[in-house]
Amino acid sequence: MKFVLFLSEAIIPLLIFYIIATGISKKQDIYDNFVKGAADGFRTVLGIMPTLIGLMVAVGILRASGFLTFFSSLTASLMSYLHFPEELIPLTIIKMVSSSAATGLLLDLYKEHGPDSTLGTMASLMMSSTETIFYTMSIYFMAAKVSKSRYTLAGALFCSLMGIIASVVLAGCL
Repeated sequence: MKFVLFLSEAIIPLLIFYIIATGISKKQDIYDNFVKGAADGFRTVLGIMPTLIGLMVAVGILRASGFLTFFSSLTASLMSYLHFPEELIPLTIIKMVSSSAATGLLLDLYKEHGPDSTLGTMASLMMSSTETIFYTMSIYFMAAKVSKSRYTLAGALFCSLMGIIASVVLAGCL
């Protein structure tokens, strides 16, 4: 156990040392390579910035307009038939777009119901077993200049649905 703790503390410095040692042994200009990589990373950030801003604005509008509450109340009867708590509907929708906004909703849910409640456990499991589908797809496809996503959205939605179902079932069994 002590070795694992040591390794977890030393892995980043060891990795940096390894990269520098490899660069020196191959007689490469390490600093120049670092600067070129940083410049490429900055260009990538500038390229995806409009997409990020658009996603953040959309999430802000959904939260501020009250649409999430309206949608939750609209689908409450169907969700109760499926044994899915109405309180998790906004979290489910927002998690597909933004993980940080979903974390804000999760904290609100914890304040209201408690982190150790069945609802809190379901929400925690759901946060860890689903993905920010639209954020990930938009950022990746924008950066990689992919124009046809083919079955990516359908597959991601299916996997998230399975994660949501698993979180509800597992939390109900605990």
